Amino acid sequence: MELFGGAGHSKEILKKLSKQGCLIGIDRDEEAICAAKDNLKEFSNIKYVHDNHDNVKEILEKLKINQVDGILLDLGVSSYQLDERNRGFSYLGENVLDMRMDKTQVLTAKMVVNQYSEQELANIIYEYGEEKFSRQIAKNICKQREEQEIQTTKQLTQIIERSIPKSKQKEGHPAKRTFQAIRIEVNNEIKPLYNTIKQCIESLKKDGRLCVITFHSLEDKAVKKAFIEAKGKCICPSDLPYCVCGAKSQGEIITKKPIIPTKKEQEENTRSKSAKLRIFERK
Repeated sequence: MELFGGAGHSKEILKKLSKQGCLIGIDRDEEAICAAKDNLKEFSNIKYVHDNHDNVKEILEKLKINQVDGILLDLGVSSYQLDERNRGFSYLGENVLDMRMDKTQVLTAKMVVNQYSEQELANIIYEYGEEKFSRQIAKNICKQREEQEIQTTKQLTQIIERSIPKSKQKEGHPAKRTFQAIRIEVNNEIKPLYNTIKQCIESLKKDGRLCVITFHSLEDKAVKKAFIEAKGKCICPSDLPYCVCGAKSQGEIITKKPIIPTKKEQEENTRSKSAKLRIFERK
């Protein structure tokens, strides 16, 4: 049994499964599930689940599955979502401020931008976007919305561009970090992640592996911390003949350092540049 968070992964993975094997594709985006069903229609050993990977244990319980052989979590926004401009994830063009991975949820980017306090906006943009000019951006957002509700990605982008000095707009698009921050807030991508990793490890069979692909430092830090704690560390004095602290290990970290895309892959797929892969094996 293999479990994958993100329903649109490679056909090659399915081909490697035995005839008795099963893949569970989980995605909170119904459009992504539909695309995966079409792309993988030649395979019959797939269960598609419209849900959040944060609920992995509940999902497995509903499917009456105790443990799985492997889990792949592909975190963050997908290329499909970025390319669908009407979803509001991209700072390019002019579209409605949405950014919901799951269109059935209530909270949207438009609500965050127009309803959060200036302090809340500044904190989110700084924490989730690591944006140095978060306070100025938040201030200008609040000033603008007093005159007129901010409804589109273009309106928000223009506010951000005005908030950052031209001399500091050298690396990438100036709206990139703020859009990332708001997207993370809308989809609650960071807060549950640590517990999600722990749940995934607990859902693995012996020798099963959890593979996690992250795309920014906040995700990577949460995954790294969860892996280290799952590995366990004895804190007993070195002169003791055996462990008395009760430290328990759930397995081993396979990747001492994260695996990153090759230069060739980065050239072929520029969005892969920030990707990091970490692997944990259950014992």
